[in-house]
Amino acid sequence: MRKTMLMAVFVVPFAVQGSGCSEAKAEESWTLTTIADARSGIASPVDLGAPGDSPGDMFVFDQPLLDEAKQTIGSNSGYCVRTLPGQFSECQWTLTMADGTITVAGREAENGTSYIPVIGGTGTYLGVSGVLATTPNGDRTFTQVLTLLKAK
Repeated sequence: MRKTMLMAVFVVPFAVQGSGCSEAKAEESWTLTTIADARSGIASPVDLGAPGDSPGDMFVFDQPLLDEAKQTIGSNSGYCVRTLPGQFSECQWTLTMADGTITVAGREAENGTSYIPVIGGTGTYLGVSGVLATTPNGDRTFTQVLTLLKAK
């Protein structure tokens, strides 16, 4: 895992009693690459609307989560609700690893790379924000590149 430091300055838009100064806040930024392996684990479609791919259909999954060396590091679990057949779903899932969890939620495209907001985490990832770029690899695996920010 690569780690870099990013400094950000936030100006307080109101007077801080007695100080009259702005605050500086350091953030740590790093990238984590994982692979969601949909070739095994649970991957269940739930056909709720009209037969076939239709709005409201769901897909529920609990799959192995791999590192870049394709070693199991946890699980990738969640669900998607179809919003535009053949094109988009609204999804939420959690990457669970030994040192904590990262939860993401947002719009995922059927093809190409999707950028999903990170909505929180636990353990090492407590207080993170950022984005997950998920790309299908064509073999029922998905490369997930997380760009994470954490206030120090």
